[in-house]
Amino acid sequence: MARERSVRVIARVAAVTAIGPLLGLLLGAAGPADSPVNVPEPDGLYTGPPRGYTPATLKGATVIDRKGLEALLPEGPVLIDVVLADHRPAGLPADRPWLPTHRSIPGAVWMPGAGGAPLSPEKEEAFLRRVAELTGGDRAKPVVTFCRPECWGSWNAGKRLVAAGYSRVHWFPLGVEGWQDDHDTAVAKPDPAWTAATGARAAER
Repeated sequence: MARERSVRVIARVAAVTAIGPLLGLLLGAAGPADSPVNVPEPDGLYTGPPRGYTPATLKGATVIDRKGLEALLPEGPVLIDVVLADHRPAGLPADRPWLPTHRSIPGAVWMPGAGGAPLSPEKEEAFLRRVAELTGGDRAKPVVTFCRPECWGSWNAGKRLVAAGYSRVHWFPLGVEGWQDDHDTAVAKPDPAWTAATGARAAER
């Protein structure tokens, strides 16, 4: 009996020893978006897949949760939603209307794709110009960027604003879903100024 137990223990140790290096290689190959904890901030904008685990911080900005956003709302912050617009289904007949609905935090300005990276210089200029209009040129006015949970777009949008000199940038990583857990949302249309400046065709997306 004792001999059998010893054999089983030795077998388990051998199995762990064999799997260990492979597990180490897999973990070592994982990028920031693959790890739910301690995701480091990239040096610049994040150019990888738009959805994935994000850092807990945004240097130069304030990271807020739902309570933090509730407390900020009385100051009238500019709310910038950068959720990507839905794409028209490939198999949908051309003569059939495509009327997607996007719901957002009430009062938010929806600029689909404004958190993408890289953006063309024209789109980046259009984004900063539109935010300047929304803030009345006041770079000390609070601005909140958000999209969906585990979305790099709102992180990038906040990063752009920090780099542009905005001093009260707030990043709300919980996004629309985090807000609607306790609050109503409202139907949002793509911001006309952003759409016109970037040539986006919201009706087809």
